Amino acid sequence: MTGRIRYSVIIPMYNEEEVIAETYRRIKKVLSDTGESYELIFVNDGSRDRSEEIIKDYSQWDNTVKLINFSRNFGHQIAITAGMDYASGDAVVIIDADLQDPPELIHTMIARWKEGYEVVYAQRIKRKGESWFKKFTAGTFYRVLRAAADTPIPVDTGDFRLMDRKVVNELKQLPENNRFVRGLVSWVGFRQIAVEFERDERLAGETKYPLKRMVKLSLDGITSFSTKPLKIAGYAGGLLSGAGFLYLLYVIYCALFTDSTAKGWASLISLMLIFNGFILIMLGILGEYVGRIYDETKGRPLYIVKETRGLEQVKQREAAHRF
Repeated sequence: MTGRIRYSVIIPMYNEEEVIAETYRRIKKVLSDTGESYELIFVNDGSRDRSEEIIKDYSQWDNTVKLINFSRNFGHQIAITAGMDYASGDAVVIIDADLQDPPELIHTMIARWKEGYEVVYAQRIKRKGESWFKKFTAGTFYRVLRAAADTPIPVDTGDFRLMDRKVVNELKQLPENNRFVRGLVSWVGFRQIAVEFERDERLAGETKYPLKRMVKLSLDGITSFSTKPLKIAGYAGGLLSGAGFLYLLYVIYCALFTDSTAKGWASLISLMLIFNGFILIMLGILGEYVGRIYDETKGRPLYIVKETRGLEQVKQREAAHRF
């Protein structure tokens, strides 16, 4: 397929060999039904299975299939960023390879885009096949982020969305290393609308977002869009210092104006442990922000591309040196 690309679909993947065939089939059908030009950009984020070989095979006989092959695993948000760097469509869609987000919803997204919306994001109203713990922690995170962030970020939304070319161009100018793409999309603004859907179970394989990665993503989201944790730490420190000062006055009063000395040294030690614990928590919060400042000052590229298939080499050079 040559000429101007109407739709670019970015599909980050990490060890997804079990689902790639069905993912390719369903997305291909959805885009073919539009009757317009498109490209499918698979971003291989350091997979250790046959994901890379499968996409290379597809690209040999389907010129709509493109591959960005990382030199190692750089993370889901960076893979999305690389896809946006290489995408050339008038509209860009982000969708995971696990088929929890239904590709058929892209038709609705395109319709909203043609109505004039520049960002169309998918909002989950139900999550199938997930544990109560995953649902609870995810729901809590989105609501805490909404309360903490200076920029309104929609709740119960992932990275599944369609963006107009002008939005993608603005996102490409943002240099953060610790990226929270859905938050950045909210930050750049433009006219946005949600489309609701029920999220399906994974077709096969295991989740690529275990608890450790979810915690990191949560910290990236909160620290990138809010300084309220630092303010809360300051307020908590002030309250604890005030409480300690009042307790000191009580001890002095007992020593000067009563016949008994202050009792309860066990409780005093407990209070000291609590105060010291809060101090360490505050230092930890501060450390999260300082660590991210350190990451930003290194000036390293966001990712390194080992090779591409079906993409111009000039784009490869530009994206590989992106800061």
